[in-house]
Amino acid sequence: MNPTSAPRYIMIGGFLGAGKTTAVAWLARRLADQGLRVGLITNDQGSELVDTAMLAARGFPVEEISGGCFCCRFNSLLEAAQKLSTTTRPDVFIAEPVGSCTDLVATVTYPLRRIYGGRFAIAPLSVLVDPARAARILGLEAGAKFSEKVLYIYRKQLEEADLIVINKSELLDAPRLDALRAALAWQFPRAEILTVSARTGTGLDEWFARIADAAPRSDAAMEVDYAVYADGEALLGWLNATVRLAAPAPFDGNAVLKKFAEEMQRRLQAAGAEVAHLKMTLDPEAAVGDLAVINLVRNDYVPESSQELQDALERGRVIVNLRAEAEPEVLHAVFHGALAAIGTAGLAVELEHCEHFKPGKPTPTHRLRSG
Repeated sequence: MNPTSAPRYIMIGGFLGAGKTTAVAWLARRLADQGLRVGLITNDQGSELVDTAMLAARGFPVEEISGGCFCCRFNSLLEAAQKLSTTTRPDVFIAEPVGSCTDLVATVTYPLRRIYGGRFAIAPLSVLVDPARAARILGLEAGAKFSEKVLYIYRKQLEEADLIVINKSELLDAPRLDALRAALAWQFPRAEILTVSARTGTGLDEWFARIADAAPRSDAAMEVDYAVYADGEALLGWLNATVRLAAPAPFDGNAVLKKFAEEMQRRLQAAGAEVAHLKMTLDPEAAVGDLAVINLVRNDYVPESSQELQDALERGRVIVNLRAEAEPEVLHAVFHGALAAIGTAGLAVELEHCEHFKPGKPTPTHRLRSG
């Protein structure tokens, strides 16, 4: 990657819970270690993002685009890139689109090349998959799945990928991983299939080499039924919230965050809501850069801590991002029930912000096709 050429624009997509943010952090650190300046752009339908907090805590400059996906907020994407260019002059932009978004080639990649070709060098589109989720969706293994209109979005994400990146490879043994690779290659022949683990670092060098200098394979836009796409997004409920915690004596923030996640999981299961991704952070006000992070990516999995606080704390701020196939009101009730459950006589809980909604109909700023 040549730091004297046009800044490289790398987009890392994938469905909710695929591990995009962890992968972005790995890539950003790898590039920074090579002496390159990196700017990150996060994206969500709502505000107050766990992803932004996680990446900023690792010292990277981050711009957040809320209120819609990149395709519908194309001008905001350009403005975010300009802000980063003004403050840090990145050699590389890494953008993480909303996990329920698809049709990125026609609405983001190709417009960037066609309209702003001199400003960016566009990398191949990577789409990450959670292997356990993918094995169920592709019919290789039994287990709960989303409804067909949600799965339409999932499959369209894979259809347009230059690189399908099987993340979390440590979750499957070699035969199951080989079967998944074969199924993905057969159903999505356009893409190159890679296998990595953003948790352990396995396979990342090969993937990063693919996106460091290569161009997208094609600008050809796929066919998308926007009515089905909109219906699929409307089946997903969204909840973003922030909560203040305080206690007169130091408390174990890791234990509180885990209990919060487990309480939400129990209530989601009882409500029959299929979890796409629950992710939460706890930021202690007195320790800059310290952060606890916990994730739940399937109903029948367990909440996993990917990052823990080093010390007890007396005050902190929790960010909650929940996405599931359920009505937003169900998610709202689940969240408030879990919030009440973690409150004790010694721990004060104050709700600072909460929004719950369905994503709006996708309406791209541009939809340009090659040719």
